Amino acid sequence: MKKYDLLRSGDSIVRVLDIQQERVFVIDCINRKMPVWMEPELLESYVGCTDGELFEISGVDIIRDTDALDADQRKIMHERYTMIAPILPFISDDKVRSKLICSIAEDYQVSKQTIRNYLCLYLSYLDMAVLAPKKRKEECELTQDEKNIRWALNKFFYTTKKQSLMTAYTMMLKEKYCDAMGVLVEEYPSFYQFRYFYRKTRKMQNFYISRDGLKNYQRNNRPLVGEGVQEFAPAVGVGMLDATVCDIYLINEEGNLVGRPILTACIDAYSSMCCGYSLSWEGGVYSLRGLMLNIIADKMAWCKRYGISIQKEDWDCDMLPGTFVTDMGSEYKSENFEQIAELGVTVVNLPSYRPELKGLVEKFFDLIQEMYKKHLKGKGVIEPDYQERGVHDYRKDACLTMMDFEKIILHCMIYYNSQRIIENFPYTEAMIADKVKPYASCIWEWGKSLIGANLIGVDSRGLMLTLLPRTIGKFGRTGLKVNKLRYHCEGYTEQYLSGGTVTVAYNPEDVTSVWVVENGSYVEFMLIESRFKGRDLIEVQGLQTSQKDITRSVARENLQAQINLAQHIEAIANNTCGHTDVHMKNIRNTRKKEQMKNHQDYMKERVNYG
Repeated sequence: MKKYDLLRSGDSIVRVLDIQQERVFVIDCINRKMPVWMEPELLESYVGCTDGELFEISGVDIIRDTDALDADQRKIMHERYTMIAPILPFISDDKVRSKLICSIAEDYQVSKQTIRNYLCLYLSYLDMAVLAPKKRKEECELTQDEKNIRWALNKFFYTTKKQSLMTAYTMMLKEKYCDAMGVLVEEYPSFYQFRYFYRKTRKMQNFYISRDGLKNYQRNNRPLVGEGVQEFAPAVGVGMLDATVCDIYLINEEGNLVGRPILTACIDAYSSMCCGYSLSWEGGVYSLRGLMLNIIADKMAWCKRYGISIQKEDWDCDMLPGTFVTDMGSEYKSENFEQIAELGVTVVNLPSYRPELKGLVEKFFDLIQEMYKKHLKGKGVIEPDYQERGVHDYRKDACLTMMDFEKIILHCMIYYNSQRIIENFPYTEAMIADKVKPYASCIWEWGKSLIGANLIGVDSRGLMLTLLPRTIGKFGRTGLKVNKLRYHCEGYTEQYLSGGTVTVAYNPEDVTSVWVVENGSYVEFMLIESRFKGRDLIEVQGLQTSQKDITRSVARENLQAQINLAQHIEAIANNTCGHTDVHMKNIRNTRKKEQMKNHQDYMKERVNYG
């Protein structure tokens, strides 16, 4: 008997780890329990054994060639051996071994039993390769129980009804493990088996999509791994558009509550500069028109209207970005807004629920609202708990008017553009050489001079005419007919006589004029029916409808009057005696006699009848 020998007796195999004069230190290689000291006499029935016999009886398959192990297996093998290596020199000393096991378990944040398992496994085979984790076996065919569990998960758990695991388990037992009388059979999977199979096969993407829907997954759960802005904003001139409802309640001048205003903004994706904004009570296309006008407005003059003085370089933006990036909002997909392409602007509509692709404008709203909300608490600002039951009614705190709030918003935007530090902007060597300050306005001003800057100059009249809604007008002898109204312009006589159709831009808020769109130019036509001048289209259509209603209301009376008229005429005609022989001679004399006979002095008649 020598140290590290394998000894076998039947199916029991032990390994000799140490030998002293009166005892032998051995480990049971089959049960793999901690080694113990034994009397030599107890091992007299044991005979020598080979490693092959040990592998055969224990059923352990070791990959002797460590090069055949993959990187993860080798890494874990060495990590496990590193754990137990300090214990090996003291394996026969129980007290020292126990202390080392406790210390190592604490250092590596594993259980003491885990350390013991690794130690016994290594001592049984004396081969580091036995510590390598086994590769997962290829998926085997599911058992009938596993198929039933998978069916139940798909039918009852992975649905928008969001049933619990226990409910899905109960439904599985009812459908698959009950007899015709509805009585549970003797053998069925436990809930722990059901839960284990669920955890083993769960895919988080499938979990979110099946229970919450694809749209919710796209908005709240999907991985955000795109570059976002850097993909399509290499220079100044990419404007990101969006709108939000502000977290504050406002009142009017009379002190009546109005509600929460809508803030629409355009942010340059390259510099994060706020190119323009619109603060209004109306959203949709209306707010977009206000935004477009504000983008090209002189910001110094605009701020002066609100009593705010700024320098030109603080907000030097009076041109349209060459590209607008929007979401799938109805106002951005409307024909009215897409007409802005006539000015050379490219409109990019992002997919639904992809806010990270226009993250700068989303962050802009967060920053602006954070700026004013902390200073306006108790003045109508909404807190995060405003939808909870029993919470304070923030509408009662409202005390600011739209004018007051717009002044606050302007101060916040001026700070955002010209004084907020942009810490993570990717500075180039040229920017560092030019000592460009990390402010949006400075980056914007520097970026405008670069090759690739895409800004478009346009006047306010041309911009508004471009964004007006359009319809088809028809030429006729009565003029140009648009929205059931008649218009006229000098020099279009030939079109009036020839007829035909033309594209017309109109202002729904004032029907006084319309503009015929011809080869990119706008020709103004004036309203012929003066009674409608200065009115909006809805009001005019209401008047026209009211007139039609009045006409329809007397249609029956008109028919009855025509019938009565026909009856009177026929009665008179039928009562006359027929003249079979009409004298055709001396017609002039006969007419003169009748004139004298029926002649009246109307002055006398007027006096007589007063």
